[in-house]
Amino acid sequence: MYHNPVLLQTSIDGLNIRPDGIYVDVTFGGGGHSARILEQLNENGRLIAFDQDPDAARNTLQDSRFQFVPYNFCHLKKFLQYYQAYPVDAILADLGVSSFQFDTPERGFSHRFDGELDMRMNRNKGLSAAQIINEYPAQKLTDIFRQYGELPNARQIALHIDKARETPITTTTQLVDILTSLLPHNKENKTLSQIFQALRIEVNNELDVLRDFLSQTTDALKPGGRLAIISYHSLEDRLVKNFMKSGNFDGNIEKDFYGNPLTPFNIITKKAIVPEEREIVENPRARSAKLRIAEKRN
Repeated sequence: MYHNPVLLQTSIDGLNIRPDGIYVDVTFGGGGHSARILEQLNENGRLIAFDQDPDAARNTLQDSRFQFVPYNFCHLKKFLQYYQAYPVDAILADLGVSSFQFDTPERGFSHRFDGELDMRMNRNKGLSAAQIINEYPAQKLTDIFRQYGELPNARQIALHIDKARETPITTTTQLVDILTSLLPHNKENKTLSQIFQALRIEVNNELDVLRDFLSQTTDALKPGGRLAIISYHSLEDRLVKNFMKSGNFDGNIEKDFYGNPLTPFNIITKKAIVPEEREIVENPRARSAKLRIAEKRN
């Protein structure tokens, strides 16, 4: 299986689907969420799906109501306008790395396998993790590990890498071996996950892309349209929460002359929805997922 969708039915229910509506899945992956959306559409309904990973294109659905866009979701408005599907009734994003990506060693997303240190969602674009590890100054590596990995010993990690890269670091195993002596006892896997997360975010410019995408959703949605987003770490979740709450990324709600809040959304989920214990047992990668849903104001 390419990917076991997290919070599948809960997220689909949150879209409040009308059979003849227009829907967007901006993180197609294995197509699990998209297939469930299509099940609820009639012959007049439409689904647009985005995914920049060429591997995801192999999972496209053969359905006349379905359109696959092989690009990053930061291009949301441009392609919705191109396909005359603008505005839409709901947008879904599952921001996690797919099981297929994690479990394919040559993609370099996981410290559990020996593979090329890549981590690019689209392997045809941008710097790989190996280029970042070998070419970034130690101070820039420190900033990445501190900001994106939230690691208290970020500078120590960066300096250790800097010292070791007289020989090019090109594989995940090389990087793990270099870092082994710095890993806290009984927290080895957690710390490695934070380091790999930080590199992945930098490689794919994930937080800037997320900000760009979220900023487009207010125009892309019809009044009453739903926005449902599943995030997996605090940096993503904070951006999503603040944007849904206030329409900006600081979370500060502006008010009009009369003191009424000027916010683009009504919050549907007062608290983030998390997976039930049964789903976490069946799919351990669901344990950090948080689903937030908002509805565009009329």
